[in-house]
This record gives sequence, C-alpha cells and structure tokens, in this order.
Amino acid sequence: MKYEVVEQIFNKYSTLRKFEHLEIDRNFCLLDKSQQAHCLAFLPEEVKVGRDIRVGFPELAGLEDVLQSILQGQQETFELTEIKRDFEHQNTIYINIYITREISENIDDAKLIIFLEDVTHIITNNQNISKLTNAASILSMTLVAYKNYMDTVIHSMADALLVTSNSGKIKRVNPAAQKLFNFTEAELINQPISLIFDDNFLLLRILNHYSKINRDLQNFEVVCRKKTGEKVLIAFSCAVMQKKNEILEDIIYIGRDITGRQSREQRINAQYAITRILSESQNIKQAMPQILQAICQSLEWDVGELWTTNQYISTHAPEDNENAVLRCVEIYSSRLVSVREFKAVTWQTTYQSGIGLPGQIWSKNSPLWIQNLSDYEDSQRQSTARVAGLRSAFGFPILDDNKILGVMTFFSRDLQPKDTDLLQMMGSVGNQISQFMKRKQAEEDLLESEYRYRDICENANDLIQSVNPYGKFLYVNKAWCKTLGYTDNEVAKLNIFDIIHPDFKEHCRQMFYRLMSGEQLENVQTAFIGKNGQTVFLEGNVNCKFVHGKPVATRGIFRNITQKVEIEAALQHQQEKTEKLWQTKIPAFVTDTLQPEIASAAADEINITVLCADIVGLNEIVTLSSAMQMVNLLSPIFAAFDRLCTQYGLEKVQTINEAYVVIGGLPKKRQDHTQAIARMALDMQAAIAKFNQENQQNLKLCIGIHTGTITAAANGLMDTINIARSVEGQSLADTIQVTSSAYAQIRDEFVLEKQDEIVISNQQKITTYLLQGKSKK
Repeated sequence: MKYEVVEQIFNKYSTLRKFEHLEIDRNFCLLDKSQQAHCLAFLPEEVKVGRDIRVGFPELAGLEDVLQSILQGQQETFELTEIKRDFEHQNTIYINIYITREISENIDDAKLIIFLEDVTHIITNNQNISKLTNAASILSMTLVAYKNYMDTVIHSMADALLVTSNSGKIKRVNPAAQKLFNFTEAELINQPISLIFDDNFLLLRILNHYSKINRDLQNFEVVCRKKTGEKVLIAFSCAVMQKKNEILEDIIYIGRDITGRQSREQRINAQYAITRILSESQNIKQAMPQILQAICQSLEWDVGELWTTNQYISTHAPEDNENAVLRCVEIYSSRLVSVREFKAVTWQTTYQSGIGLPGQIWSKNSPLWIQNLSDYEDSQRQSTARVAGLRSAFGFPILDDNKILGVMTFFSRDLQPKDTDLLQMMGSVGNQISQFMKRKQAEEDLLESEYRYRDICENANDLIQSVNPYGKFLYVNKAWCKTLGYTDNEVAKLNIFDIIHPDFKEHCRQMFYRLMSGEQLENVQTAFIGKNGQTVFLEGNVNCKFVHGKPVATRGIFRNITQKVEIEAALQHQQEKTEKLWQTKIPAFVTDTLQPEIASAAADEINITVLCADIVGLNEIVTLSSAMQMVNLLSPIFAAFDRLCTQYGLEKVQTINEAYVVIGGLPKKRQDHTQAIARMALDMQAAIAKFNQENQQNLKLCIGIHTGTITAAANGLMDTINIARSVEGQSLADTIQVTSSAYAQIRDEFVLEKQDEIVISNQQKITTYLLQGKSKK
C-alpha cells in the first residue's frame, strides 16, 4: 500500500519530475530532509532538523488534524498544489506539497513524509496556454462581433454596396443598393454587374485592369439603370480584395446616387445659358431657337418645341383662350435621335385648348410632366413618338401676369421620373422669357416714343433743355435757340449759369442743388439773357435723371412768360394808380355830388348799401389784346351795368378800371335800398353770362355788398365802401357775398347761405353770406 501511494504521487504527471522530501515526527519537528528541500520553504533558514516544520512551511499550520489523521492511518495522503513563493531577489516559483506517512510496526514510531515538487514550469506553461486560449476566445468573439458590426454597418449604409467576383458576378448587395436599383437581393445575386452598369466599356476597364483601380478608379461616375430602365448617375469607389499571391479575388463597389447633384448642375447650366441668350439677343425670334437648344443640351433631353396661337410668339395673347388653336413654330432635335417623321407630323399638327400636351398646358396655365408616353393618349403624335423612341415629356407655359403667350414642350428617349424642381425652374424660365418679350416690346415702344418725343420737342413752342450736373447743355430744342438767339455751336460752349440773369443766379443755384438731391421742381420762374442782351423770363418744371443713384442730367420745359411779366408789371402799376384813385376820386365824388344832397336831407343818420363788383378773367385777355381792344370789350359790359343802375334807381359812384361801385339809399333816400342792390347784383351776373355766350368769353364777377350808416356830413361813407370792397376781394369768382348787416335787410326775400368769418381792415372779423337768388315765398 505504501508503494502504491508513492507511485500515485510520482506518476500524477506523465513527464519526468523532480522531488525534494522532508521527514516529520508526531510533533511536527523535522527529522530529516533532502539537500535542496529548504529552497522551497517560505523561510528557508528555519528548515533545520529539530525545528517545527510549520515555521518554514506556514501552509501546514492549521492542518494539524489532517496530519494526525495521516499518522494514525485514517487518511493516506493530502496535497497542497500551486503554492506561490515570492522572493525578493529571485523569481517567483510554484510548488506542490504531497503528505503521506512511513508505516512502521509500532504506530507510535510512524512519521510523516512530505514530498516537495517545483511545478513552476508547469504552472507557467498552463498560464501561457490559458492566456492563448483566452486570447483566441476573445479574438474569435471580436471577429464575430466585428462581422456582426460590419453586417450592421453594411445593412444600414446609405450608400449602395456591391461585391463582385473577378468575372463581374455579383456576390453581395446591401439594402441601399437594392433600393437604389429597384432590384431584390435574389434578383441581383449571381447576376453580372452589367445588369445595372450602362457603361460597359468602363466595366471592362475595371475587370481587365484591376491593378489600376487604386490609381485611376478610386472615384468615378457611371450611368446605371434601374430595374424600371430609369437612368441614374452613380459615383463609385472601388476596392480590390487580393490574396498574398496578388491574384484578384473580389471587387467591392461603394456607390452614391448623384443624380440629384447632376440635375442641379444641369438646371444651373440651363438657367445660365438661357440668361446669357436673352441678354445677347435682339428679339424673341432670335432667342427662342437658342433657348430650345440650350435646354435640350443642358438637361440631356432630345427634342424641344415652341407652340403658340400666332405666326410667332408675341406679347399679344388671344382674347379667347378656350378656343385657341396652337401650332408649333420652332423645333430643336438632338443629332443622336432620328425624329424626322415625328417632326414632320408636328409641323402639320394643331392642338385646341385642353387637347394634347401643349393644349393641356395652355388650358391649365401650369407645367405638366409625362413620365411614360405610352400611358398618355395623344392620337395625333403618339405613334410617331413611339417610333422615334421618345418615352418621357414635359412642358411649361410662357406667362405674362396669368396671360399665356405660348407653350414649350420637351421629349426624351429615356424614362424620366417627375422632377418637381425642374418644373418649378422652367416655370421661372417661362416668366423670364415673357419678361424679356415685354422688355423688348417696351424698348421698341420707347424707341418709337423717343422718336415722337424728339419730334415733339423739336417742334414744340416751349423751351426744352437738358443740362448735365456740371451745367453744360446736353440738349436744347429749336424754340430754345430761336427764343434766346444762340446757335447749336454756341450752346455747346455755354454753361447754364453764363446766361442766367444776375437777379436769379443765386436762386437758380439753390434750385440746382435741390435737383441734384432728387427733388422735382414745378412752376419754377427764372430769367435768361439772350444773345442780344435782352432778358427772357421763363416759367416751367424741372427734374433730374438718376442712373445707379447718381444724377446725370437735369431736364426742363419752360414757357416764355416775358410778355406776361411785363403785363403784370403794368397791371401792378395800374393797381397802384387805382388805389390812388380810390383815395382821391371817391372822397371828391362824395364832396361834390353827394354831400350837398345829404346835407339837405332832414336826418342825422342815413342807412345805405354799397355794391362793389370786379371782373375776373381779364388778365388772360390782356396778354392777347391791345388797350383799345380792352376798351371795346369792357364798354358793352359797363353799359349793361349802367342800365341796371338806372333801372333800380341806384347811384353809380365810379368805374375804376374793371371795378364797378354802386350806392343804394343816396342821394335819394329809400327804404328798399338793400333789396334794390341785391336785385341788381343778380341781374349783373345774368348780364355777364349773356355777354360770355355772345362773345365766347369766360368772364366772371366777384361782388361784395355791405349795408352801413352815414351822417349828414357823409361821415362813414368811405368805411362802408371799403368794407364792401374787402368783401368783394375775398369772394370767389361768380359769387355774391354780403355782410350780416345786408343779410338782416334782405333775408326774408332772398336765398342766402352762411359762410365762415372773414377778416377785413384792422383785423376785424365779420360774418358773410352768399346771395344765391330770390326767395320763392
């Protein structure tokens, strides 16, 4: 049994093993040891014969019961494995401890045998193997996780991914690729990539010259086709999977749909081309063929057409849109398509509103897109479009403020999905074309207007001039030269301030500055000095033309008012003489004529009424008539007034120029003097109206009436006359205005309307009334 236990310990591992041993008595003291046994102790210096073994090997402390059990034969062996020893100046070691007993005839003489084995190399190897196993496990898990991660990334990629063999057979696709090309995974796997590549030449380059991919084909664009046949532009990057022997394994394609970017670039190019064409064209007939070509070439469409109701498109739209008949007036076709028969039919085809593509666009006033012409009914051109291979179409109206002028339509051999952004842009193009047409029409109208304006200016009686900001003349008309006496060559050398009269020069400088700041001036009065030295007075309107916010020229139209100014000066002089006459003749008349009779009257105070009348409209006649003509004109009027004065028993005070003064109640006293004055005033209006009708004139009367009180010495007469004169001076033409004192006398017999207060001499305010006629009571 003893040898079986030992053999069991020694043969635990199949490899060759080295042991040290210890002999221990019942008291756990060391009896004997092998030569190197102490080297495996925790405290080597304590492993000495007679010493307690538990000091050198503290692992045995606490195992006393186990050790006694072995000594008594109750247990054969006991093992402590993989005990770690850390030393300060040597490497860490691992040991196994095997405990058994040496059997003797006397059980009291039994002793413990402890085998010590250095298993450092075994433990180290096991640890290394464990680390490698763990690393391999982690690597395997990482690879699985990475594969799952990559599958997730590939599955969720926005870009399309395709993996092909070196022969171009598709091995893998992600959902983005399936969605992009409208194929299922089953429909793509094991199919040649030429199924979606439209450019087979580029495909051959990739397959046959794979070694150049990293240099030449990292980023390339290729036209692909969807399952529906629709073309898309894809930007691809390629990567080649190679083995160590550099034989081509797989090709990875990662692609992004850039059709939208290409479409945007095409739209921008088309918009730029159209804008350039319109800016360089002289008229719409020159522009339209180029616009059709630019749109087809920029957007890669094959046929373009222009439809309208007239011989050619113009700004004159038909009045009846519903019954309009459209005909094609322009066609462009790409050289890549054969559409001879389609074009021949188109030239002979007409559409009514609502019929066919042009007619529907015309009736709806909005763009229209047809993705598949085979699904669209057009009995007139559908068959020829099919023969020409045309598959899609769109069109848009040319609108001018909701007034349709024409329709543009385009056709493509490719199946084109609806492009809302393109339709929106083409709507803007239609407006741009209509604005061009309006501008050109306006330019033509303006040119014609300028010809008419120049003709009018050259033949106008008014003086017309244009002056730059520095005062140099840019233009003067014939009337200007004739009035001022300067020749065209002399005008070119003049500055406007050279001919302005000194009295007006400073005023004109201020007006010139105001014009330069953007102000428009009306009824401007100034004076120029003619070549002969005479002063020419002018009146008119002046404005300033601005270009890009800067003044470039002033423009003025003037009337020659020299004669008017002279007449006004003469009238002013005459007015001053009239005032003097009022101050001298009226008192004299009172003294010589009225006062003797007033003095003979048996009364201290006398009520009288005074009428003052003035003829309005004579100034216009004065400018065109001589003094004798004026006398002949006024004589019948004043004669009629004199007859009325006699008829109503009134006293004419004096006629001073066009003023006429009448007194009622003097020299003969009467109670109805105010009524008599009122009747005469109404009859004077009737007399002047009859005169106008007979002589084709437009003269009017202003009449003022006032009732006042005078003394026997004629005191107060001038005050009464002056008040009547003030009321007349503030009356409107063709009205009779009376004071409140006169109103009180006649209000029961005449129709009167109250007016606002007026201010007479000495800032006195009085209430007045308009005499409108006799009362019907």
